[in-house]
Amino acid sequence: MSTTFSTVAQAAPDGPNSPVPWWRNAVIYQVYPRSFADGNGDGTGDLAGVRSRLPYLRTLGIDAIWFTPWYSSPLADGGYDVADYRTVDPAFGSVDEAERLVDEAARLGIRTIIDIVPNHVSDQHEWFRAALAAPQGSPQRQRFWFRSGRGSGGGEPPTNWESSFGGGTWTRTTNPDGSPGEWYLHLFAPEQPDLNWNHPDVRREHEDVLRFWFDRGVAGVRIDSASMPVKDPALPDAGGDPAPGEHPFLDRDELHDIYRSWRAIADSYEEPRVLVGEVWLADPGRFARYLRPDEMHTAFNFDFMTRPWDAGELRASIQSTLDAHRTVGAPATWVLSNHDVTRPATRYGREDSSFGFAARRFGTPTDLATAHRRARAAALLTGALPGSLYVYQGDELGLPEVEDLPLDVLRDPMHFRSGGVDPGRDGCRVPLPWTATGPSFGFGAAGEPWLPQPDGWGAYSVESQERDPASMLSLYRAMLAIRHAEPGLLGDAFEWLAGTGEQTIAFRRGDLICTVHFGPEPVTLPAHTELLLASTDLTGDLLPTDAAVWLRA
Repeated sequence: MSTTFSTVAQAAPDGPNSPVPWWRNAVIYQVYPRSFADGNGDGTGDLAGVRSRLPYLRTLGIDAIWFTPWYSSPLADGGYDVADYRTVDPAFGSVDEAERLVDEAARLGIRTIIDIVPNHVSDQHEWFRAALAAPQGSPQRQRFWFRSGRGSGGGEPPTNWESSFGGGTWTRTTNPDGSPGEWYLHLFAPEQPDLNWNHPDVRREHEDVLRFWFDRGVAGVRIDSASMPVKDPALPDAGGDPAPGEHPFLDRDELHDIYRSWRAIADSYEEPRVLVGEVWLADPGRFARYLRPDEMHTAFNFDFMTRPWDAGELRASIQSTLDAHRTVGAPATWVLSNHDVTRPATRYGREDSSFGFAARRFGTPTDLATAHRRARAAALLTGALPGSLYVYQGDELGLPEVEDLPLDVLRDPMHFRSGGVDPGRDGCRVPLPWTATGPSFGFGAAGEPWLPQPDGWGAYSVESQERDPASMLSLYRAMLAIRHAEPGLLGDAFEWLAGTGEQTIAFRRGDLICTVHFGPEPVTLPAHTELLLASTDLTGDLLPTDAAVWLRA
């Protein structure tokens, strides 16, 4: 199946009528399939459920859906442990169902982006099962990182590397006779063995998988942990201050050849497919290298997402982001949360409103009223910035993090590998509420959802908010409608407004002004002819704390 969209003529740096690729300023909605909508009533979200809710997404005003993995998986890490890239997990549907979803979404003007996980596979993947069954030094083991241990009897791991999920990165195997065997590398959970990207089979397989899904109409891929697949084959210990590109397993220079080959495949289609990178890097210059014209099209802007609710912090992040992207001609991306991150409608009400995995703990107090007010203002801030906008499912409903899930229902390996200290990521993955009442608040027709929903979840439901013009959902719908209609919000135009004070962020795009106020006392709005949208009720021309407006200059 192949679906073709037309390129829309929009304002662009090259001229007022230059055609702009859709992805440069798209609104992309992230769907976590298990928790979006349950089409068959078994308690797990699925592709049929997504298909049934496509009209909702069209009304919301999105341009594309990004799906977290829908492939066959034991779900040791929410689907990021892929057992077979060419099948859809039976809990979600089938490849035929995926093709129907891609096609039906396309007919509504919505493209589809899917996840690719190049760093690792599931320990149930046929390659890894064959590697475990094969002897030391066999060809099957060369696709992974099998090594002898250090110390007496090889009892120590081959390196001192630490897992992104906490703990070590090596697990020792057991030989057929019961004796201890080699160790294998996993930068995440033991159920996610790392692939060896020096092996031609690994490169060839991923290129074939890209074509498999591109041929079925998928518009692009989001590349998970994109800065991690290549390792130093010498496997040195981590530590010290390695030169750029020479870290043992992070941001190595060899990665760029991989993504150049992927870009060539993406560009070979009548409508070029899009590469979106999950690139967690602190150095803006190193980050921008992934966005050179022959590599990825865009990459997630984690710096902005993790900053606290502070005018100076966010202003600095916006400027550094725009500067870094300008060097390579790529559009920035803006996002407030995702399936790994504490929701803004909770996070922004904390004393420390920044986000970091190491700081996430049970019992962290939050002021939900403050967080909700700030999340509304943050939506208008991100929606007005140049580039593409990502919305994580449920943020348009103002869903808070569910922080009181019973311990016996938690599934996230980050919780277990922290020794129970980190609550993990399940709190932002609780199934969505669609109706004010009824079984699972409309998530499914019957059955208990795979994670329990709070008793008051119906107050956040689509049904409840559609009737309320002051709701978060109504704000998002109005914001996205204006974003698509306003010429000033297309292209890359951006200009800071001077004289607004340290506690206010204000910028202009064409004849539209976005102003966000962080200080305790109200401030006077900039000169304007029309108020287009406000995150809260205003008194005269005063903008209160934790509020944002869009104005006609």
